[in-house]
Amino acid sequence: MVELNKAQEERAARLHGEAVVVDTHCDSLGGFLRRGREPPRDFNERGETGQIDLPRLVEGGVACQTFAMFTASGALVPDATLRALRMVDKFYEMAENPGFVTVTDVDGILKAKEDGVVSGLLSLEGAEPLMGDISLMRVFYRLGVRMISFTWNFRTPFADGLGAKRAEGKLPELGVQALEEMEKLGIVFDVSHICDTNFWDVCDVMEGPFIASHSNCRDLCDVPRNLTDDMIKALADHGGVMGMNYLGAFVAKEDPSLEKLVDHVDRIVDLVGPDHVGLGSDFDGGGRLPELDDTSQVPNITRELVKREYSDEDVLKILGGNHLRVFKTVFK
Repeated sequence: MVELNKAQEERAARLHGEAVVVDTHCDSLGGFLRRGREPPRDFNERGETGQIDLPRLVEGGVACQTFAMFTASGALVPDATLRALRMVDKFYEMAENPGFVTVTDVDGILKAKEDGVVSGLLSLEGAEPLMGDISLMRVFYRLGVRMISFTWNFRTPFADGLGAKRAEGKLPELGVQALEEMEKLGIVFDVSHICDTNFWDVCDVMEGPFIASHSNCRDLCDVPRNLTDDMIKALADHGGVMGMNYLGAFVAKEDPSLEKLVDHVDRIVDLVGPDHVGLGSDFDGGGRLPELDDTSQVPNITRELVKREYSDEDVLKILGGNHLRVFKTVFK
């Protein structure tokens, strides 16, 4: 448990209440759908399983949660598109609860915060549901998607994922065209699962900011999903933000902890300053940290930042201000 004195506890509570806390990635949406005979989790009820639901989002002070549509399909088959559309339907069904609203812009996020309700953004993790067709990207945009990664771990027509063998050095032409279309539409591009060589091509192609929605520092935890120091600097040069991933496998090889997670924040701030780091829990993606068991415990991050004597301004940036800056730049 993070140990603070009374003044620090009061400061942490004040800052967390003031912050527009933004989490740019969770895999919870699929858990709210029925899978065979397995009953779905209820978004509206505080569950005994899973890591995110509405009561725990409220308890954790999360203002805006990005819900990823992950179809887990390695092939371009209609099943991926069908599953994504079912997730879209579930996302809007969740908003029938007056405590949760769907949003597509920063004004919506800020209004929800002011109104005391949780807001949700919709993202697409892996472009399999697009079936290699940019017109479907426009369709999903109209359905509310405001963040897209081209790949999970497999190769798609748009890019190579981290698990793709013999990854190419350049994005395919379709990937370049899709990036251009995303910039026109106002969709945030997410590099968290893209292979290293394609990452550098994205840096060459894109002019505006992009994010790594749920990636940490490879220098502190050497796994492909994390970014190297040079990648972090390149992302910062584009005005982008890294969302810190709370899952232990991306925090430390041995004894992952909240303290080691915030060590990644320190590393990024040392490299590029406090404007390029945020939160991207990867909750319900498998695994958890002590003191970050579910989204109700997000205030522990604020408490650790206060313990490390981050300024009020920087704490508010890390908790959500930096991501809001990118959203405001990219969203139309």
